[in-house]
Amino acid sequence: MTEGKFKKLPYGISNFETIRTNHYAYVDKTMYIEQMENESTRYHFFIRPRKFGKSLFLSMLTHYYDILSAERFDMMFGDLYIGQHPTPRKNSFAVLEFDFSGIDTSGEEEFKMSFSRRIQQTVVSFIYHYRDMIPDAETLLNQIYTERPGIEAMNIVYSIARTTLTNLFIIIDEYDHFANDLIAMGSCMGDDIYRHMIRANGLVRDFYETLKTGSKSVVERIFITGISPVMLDDLTSGFNVAINLSIDPLYNEMMGFSQTELYALMTETGVDPSRINVDMSLYYNGYLFHVDGKKRLYNPSMSLYFLDRILRTGKITVPDIIDPNLKTDYGRLKRLVHNDNNRDALIKIAKDGAITANIIEKFSMDMMFSEEYFISLLFYMGLITIKGQELGGVRLGIPNFSIETVYWEYIRRLTRESSPLMTVDSRQLSEAVKAMATDGDLFPYIDYVSKNAFSKLSDKDLRHFDEKYIKILLLSYLFQSEIYIPMSEYETGSGYADIFLQRNPQLPQIKYEWVLELKYLKTNEEAKLPQAREEAAEQLKRYIRAHRLAGRTDLKTAIVIFTGKNSFQISAQG
Repeated sequence: MTEGKFKKLPYGISNFETIRTNHYAYVDKTMYIEQMENESTRYHFFIRPRKFGKSLFLSMLTHYYDILSAERFDMMFGDLYIGQHPTPRKNSFAVLEFDFSGIDTSGEEEFKMSFSRRIQQTVVSFIYHYRDMIPDAETLLNQIYTERPGIEAMNIVYSIARTTLTNLFIIIDEYDHFANDLIAMGSCMGDDIYRHMIRANGLVRDFYETLKTGSKSVVERIFITGISPVMLDDLTSGFNVAINLSIDPLYNEMMGFSQTELYALMTETGVDPSRINVDMSLYYNGYLFHVDGKKRLYNPSMSLYFLDRILRTGKITVPDIIDPNLKTDYGRLKRLVHNDNNRDALIKIAKDGAITANIIEKFSMDMMFSEEYFISLLFYMGLITIKGQELGGVRLGIPNFSIETVYWEYIRRLTRESSPLMTVDSRQLSEAVKAMATDGDLFPYIDYVSKNAFSKLSDKDLRHFDEKYIKILLLSYLFQSEIYIPMSEYETGSGYADIFLQRNPQLPQIKYEWVLELKYLKTNEEAKLPQAREEAAEQLKRYIRAHRLAGRTDLKTAIVIFTGKNSFQISAQG
């Protein structure tokens, strides 16, 4: 195809106008404008994980409803769903946009100043944007700086709306960002700031009560978004006019990419499917936000990152498959774990890949010590997702391989911190994995992990030591290498192999792939070795007869049996 025929890939672009006026591809989500306008309630909460397209969606709402964007409506929306089906309220509001990311949470006074300043700055930007509609704009700006800073500035906005006969659409992005920071502090100070500022007559509570007051006159619509419902319970009495659409099945696909949308985006941007020799669904798909949701979704940021690498380089390598921004989630997971119950829940999810619980729609900071609320928080953050309905709850599991690596890294780091004697020799580890790839020798790798990890486990970590814990640590160390793509519970077509090591597609010189079956016996169960070995051998035979693995001359299989934490045996099967 000729140069310029393809649109640009919108990786890292969250400004709707930039995308629509600079030849970027756009996945049309404008039909949800119509759907939300048909809701009986005009004030909406909507929660989605990080990097799921929230900022772009809010930018789209702003341009659709902003009264000053009316002349550009056809240019920005003409060929989209909403351009063909405009609603009565298009371009009829003054839009007030708040972004509460980056609020200073280092102390109570610092928080007060930072939060108040953010409100003031937002109102000032609002006045500058609509200054041609406001006869006394300079006078009002002077009032904000000298007489009515912080929340008081909201009353100036309401006055402007009444004077200009223009109703307000208020958008709040990252509504919970500072609350999540306070939770992550895990300290008495963080808890105190939360209680004093968000509950009772706190500053944040006052802000939302001011919004509620405005809703009785000039505030016609409100859209609030973030990554968790952690403040909803505490705000309910102060701001009880909004409906939470987050887990409504009608809005399951409002953010994120369906498979059809992703493939259309690839076609539009000229991504050649023949260059893609990994399963994108395995890495980025899987999110479902209601058991009755129609489609599972790809994380848009992860997917666009990957497609951007392909367009830039024309090829992929293993490090390019996983978005490095995910590394920030390792620390976030650790900060969320405030007690052993939550830590054990995380380890259970990592080991089993799933957990059964009920999803709670709203909760507050002091509920985070309860496992049920903690699991719900993981769901809203996108670290687990709906796998299916079960008696007594919902089965929640890790959505994709990318997120699974976050758990592996968390477990590896947590284990190293609680077991200071654990060591990592990158060169030795690399050589051990190379021996598997080129010589078909598994022993150096298993011996390395046994000596440097398993034998050094603390008493606390030994509580979890079993076949599944062994698997997690083996996978986490394998992931440090670029040679293999390690997969847990790989579906062979005739059962699920404990570990499948797929070669890096960019390293065809790798001679062997591997299927490993793991067993674990306690130190006093050595008599069970023959039985365990026989069971594992039967499993491996069944796997390699399955159509996905049958006839493979480049496939090695092995049984690894650990007895206690210090002893292991390897039985090569092929």
